[in-house]
Amino acid sequence: MFKTILFAVDQSREAHEAALIVTNLVKTYHSSLYVLAVVEPDAEVPEPQPHSEQMTSPEAVANLLEEAKALFSKDDIEAQTLEREGKPAFTICDVADEINADLIVMGSRGAGLTEEGAADSVTNRVINLSPCPVLIVP
Repeated sequence: MFKTILFAVDQSREAHEAALIVTNLVKTYHSSLYVLAVVEPDAEVPEPQPHSEQMTSPEAVANLLEEAKALFSKDDIEAQTLEREGKPAFTICDVADEINADLIVMGSRGAGLTEEGAADSVTNRVINLSPCPVLIVP
């Protein structure tokens, strides 16, 4: 059913919690797993925000991908890691299309608690633009 799963990660707690769901899906469907982290360009971040989880450092993203790969390795899952730069929602959807993903899994950061926030969230954009089903883990 899900031959190829794309797991979009960031530094949020929700993404970390989604890893357990991804592990179960990969084992159940014997899927190929791609773990994607998107580096957001510095120019788009006017000033550091408190509690911001912006992925602007290539070093932080590389470390995050290595941690994810090690986490899945503990469960005997070989994960391919991908690092891309750009706007997260568009990049996630582009990569899903590129690898012919059957499913995108990502954690919900809960940033869209207002109508404006929900419409502008990465999660909402991925749901609307995705070339395949999307599983959002709260």
